[in-house]
Amino acid sequence: MGPRMSAEERREMAIEAALVEFGQTGYNGTSTAVIAERVGVSQPYLFRLFPTKRALFLAAAERCFDDIEAMMRDAAGGLYGVEALRAMSTAYRWTLSERPVLLRFQLKLYAAAVHDEEVSRLGHVRWARLWRLITELSGGEPEEVLRFVAVGLLANVLTLFDVPYTSGEAFAGSVRDWSERLRGVEHLADWPIGQAEPRRPGEP
Repeated sequence: MGPRMSAEERREMAIEAALVEFGQTGYNGTSTAVIAERVGVSQPYLFRLFPTKRALFLAAAERCFDDIEAMMRDAAGGLYGVEALRAMSTAYRWTLSERPVLLRFQLKLYAAAVHDEEVSRLGHVRWARLWRLITELSGGEPEEVLRFVAVGLLANVLTLFDVPYTSGEAFAGSVRDWSERLRGVEHLADWPIGQAEPRRPGEP
């Protein structure tokens, strides 16, 4: 039998489990029993670590932003200006593919904010902090930071829909090429399930 885990270690496990489970089924659709099972503790013990389901969700939200900030700092280390922005952009897209749990949780977080004032306030605080961090790391003007954030949010959408794109300077062109491949395909019915590429109207 291995050494007994401390409450702090269990707490860390609970936050990581919450990121996964809330990211899959959202705040309302996730049971704390499922999270407790993933951690390997009883539900009553989970509530000793976090007094409420909301407290656990908010802790997971803080961790999501913490991880993104840490990734930005690591990527921009020693760089400045455009080079820092490029490095952070590359690192973020790598994170989307290697840690999809963060993207899934982000979307569930935004959905929860629609009807939850506390989640919305957390979003205000952490997005303002993230904006300041990107500005400090890159020294970018507001317009440059805005462009960086906008491209990142578009990358979120493309990744979720499994749209192929190329990172870096080829990003815009790759999105344009993908869009052109779908020219003339206007409705879901034009793209049957199981067909790798949609056929344009009139094609055999």
